[in-house]
Amino acid sequence: MWLYADIKSVADIPRYHARKTPEKTALKGNGRSLSFSQLDVSSNRVANAIAKTGVARLSHVSFLGKNSIEFVEVLFGANKAGCALLPLNWRASAAELAAVIDDACTPLIFVDQEYVELLEDVRSRTPREFIAIAFDSTSEAKTPLRKLLSEVSDVDPRIAIHPDDTALLMYTSGTTGKPKGVQMTHGGLGYMRLCEHLEPAYQWQPDDVMMFVMPNFHLVGTGLSVQALYNGVTVTILPSLNVPDVLKTISRDRPSICCLVPTAIQMLLDHPDAKNTDFSSLRMVWYSGSSITSQLLKRAIVEMKCQFMQFYGATESCGALTLLRPEQHAIDNEQKLKSCGTALPLVEIRVVDELGADLPQGMVGEFLIRAPSLFKGYWNQPETTAAAIIDGWYRSGDVGFKDDEGLYYIVDRSKDMIVSGGENIYSTEVEQALGKHPAVTITAVFGVPDEQWGEKVVAVVVPVSGKTVTEEELMEHCRTLIARYKVPKQIIFADQLPMTPTGKIKKTSIRSQFGT
Repeated sequence: MWLYADIKSVADIPRYHARKTPEKTALKGNGRSLSFSQLDVSSNRVANAIAKTGVARLSHVSFLGKNSIEFVEVLFGANKAGCALLPLNWRASAAELAAVIDDACTPLIFVDQEYVELLEDVRSRTPREFIAIAFDSTSEAKTPLRKLLSEVSDVDPRIAIHPDDTALLMYTSGTTGKPKGVQMTHGGLGYMRLCEHLEPAYQWQPDDVMMFVMPNFHLVGTGLSVQALYNGVTVTILPSLNVPDVLKTISRDRPSICCLVPTAIQMLLDHPDAKNTDFSSLRMVWYSGSSITSQLLKRAIVEMKCQFMQFYGATESCGALTLLRPEQHAIDNEQKLKSCGTALPLVEIRVVDELGADLPQGMVGEFLIRAPSLFKGYWNQPETTAAAIIDGWYRSGDVGFKDDEGLYYIVDRSKDMIVSGGENIYSTEVEQALGKHPAVTITAVFGVPDEQWGEKVVAVVVPVSGKTVTEEELMEHCRTLIARYKVPKQIIFADQLPMTPTGKIKKTSIRSQFGT
C-alpha cells in the first residue's frame, strides 16, 4: 500500500488510520490494547507533553525501555512534536549509553521503570543535562509520565514536518568502535514503503496481526512495526524475545506475520511448549541476521506450517534491500539458502572491487547500494558520512557476489563484525574494552561458529609481561564497559599475535590458528 497523498510523514500514520478505521485495534500488549483512534489521541498528548518540557523542534527524544505500547506512543508523539526518536539499547552498559546520549545531545529521555536505576548511572557518566520522564509499562500505576499526560491537551499540534527531517535516529557501532547515529528521514521511510508497495512478496491483508518481538533499538524491530502500522495492521507487542511468552502470544493473539532470526526459530521449535502451540495463524515468518540451514527450514515448514522469507538490509537503507522470497527457498539446495535473494524494486546493488570498478557475476566484492530510502547521513559525523556515501551510492562494507540467477550472496559481513543471535558485534569495540584492563597488552577478537547463537565472541589476549589475569577477571571487566552479549564467551591467552610487516594484526591467521 502506497499512501503518499495521505501519509507524508511517520506522524501521519495514526492520523490516517484514525480517520479510516478508528475502532480497529492498532496495538496489543501487557494486557492493554489501543485502537487507531486512541493511538492518535495518546500520541497527540505525548507530543504536547514534549512541548511542555521545552524541548525544541528537531531535537532527539530518547526512549529507554523494552517493546511496549508506550514505545509506539512516544515514537509517534515525538514525530508529531517535530522531533526524532532515538530508541536506546537497553542491553548496553551505562558507559555505552552515556556515549550515545552525549553524542546525540538528547534533552529528554522517556525511561521505563525497569531502567531508571541504569539511567541514573548513565547520568553520572555524562556532562549532558537531560530530563528523564519515568513510566511503568507493566502496570496502571501513576507515574511521572501519566501525570504529565493528564496535564496536557489531546489536540494534535500539527507541527510542519519536512521530508528531510529526521524521524528515527538509531545508533550502530562501527569498525572504529565509535557509535554512529544513523539519521532516517520521513521521506526516506516513505520511499521504503513505496519499494515495499511495488514488491509482490509483500501481501498485507486486512485481518493480519504482526508480532513485534525484535528489539526496538534495532530497525528490524521498530521498522517492521512501523511498516505494519502504515498498512493498517494490528501489532501485538512482546517486551523481548522470551521463548515461552512468544509461544503463548502465538496461541493467544494469533499473529499472521512475525520476524525472527534463525537462532530464535531454532529456540522456539526446541522448546517443550512448542508441541502444544497452535501455529496455524502464521502465514509468513520473515527472518534476517543470517541464512537458514535446510535442516532447520524443513523442520520449521513442517512444524510451523507457513511460508518463510529472508531479507537483507541495513539501518542506513531504512529497511530491506533484498528478499529471498518464499518461492526462492529451495529446501534441498543448501547453497541457494545461503543467498540473501534479489533486490526490491527501486533498489540497485553493485558488486565492486577496491577501486570501485564493477565486477562480473561470481566474483567477490563490496556491495554498493543505491535506493530512494537511504539515510541522510551519520549525525554529527560529516567525514564518516562522506566516506560511506559516494556519488549517491552507500558503501555497505558487506562483501559478496551475484550469481548467474541474479541472487546475491554475502560471504563476509562488514569488516570484523560478528553476528551472534542476530546482534551485530564489531570486534573493535570488544578489543577496546579488553585493552582498558591494565594487564592486557594487545588483543584480537573474532567470531567462531556456534550451534546456538550462530557465532560466539572469542578473544586472544597477550598479557602484560609479569602480570597475571584470569579469563573470568577479563570477562567481568568487559561487563562494566560493554553490553553483556558482546563480552567474549572464550578468552585465549597467547605470548604474541601474528602481525603484518606494517604492524597490523593478521586476523585471518588468528582465526586459522585459534578458531574452533
